[in-house]
Amino acid sequence: MSVLQMLQERSNSTCELCGSKENLSQYTIPPSLNENVANDVLVCKTCLDQIEGKVEMDSNHWRCLNDSMWSEHVAVQIMAWRMLQRLRGEGWPKDLLDMMYLDDEALALARATGEHEDAANKIIHRDVNGVVLEAGDSVVLIKDLKVKGSSMVAKQGTAVRNIRLDHENAEFIEGRVDGQQIVIITKYVKKS
Repeated sequence: MSVLQMLQERSNSTCELCGSKENLSQYTIPPSLNENVANDVLVCKTCLDQIEGKVEMDSNHWRCLNDSMWSEHVAVQIMAWRMLQRLRGEGWPKDLLDMMYLDDEALALARATGEHEDAANKIIHRDVNGVVLEAGDSVVLIKDLKVKGSSMVAKQGTAVRNIRLDHENAEFIEGRVDGQQIVIITKYVKKS
């Protein structure tokens, strides 16, 4: 059974954040590299677009977190915490955050993306041209790169989709090249 099928079974084919039954997809919560039921949630397109920053946050849509934050699944709790952190300026999310409990391990993973930090303290990743990179972006390699620990060479012009950001170092991103997850230095990529 695939991870997507297990998520559909676990959630009864509904968005684990808002309860929608339409346009569902699997989302691996960063900084996880491996798809598995413990690291993934089933989300609708409306939630996914706002999670990835493709559309502006609709605070009224996220009032659903009042229910989903109590999920028995840690991945859902982590995503609820992160979205509440993004919205904490609205007022009502702060009340929910005060009620929410995550064990130390889950809280460390929830904080890994820096959602809880003020914008001034966040690490900003930029490509070779100074364009801001976001998790989920696609980039193109601007030169051949030897991959440490292997004989692989990532060729110039290779597209790397759905990148992940290193939340401790602004110079590193992660992405999949030829089926292998690698760390890439931001000065060797440009956003596509």
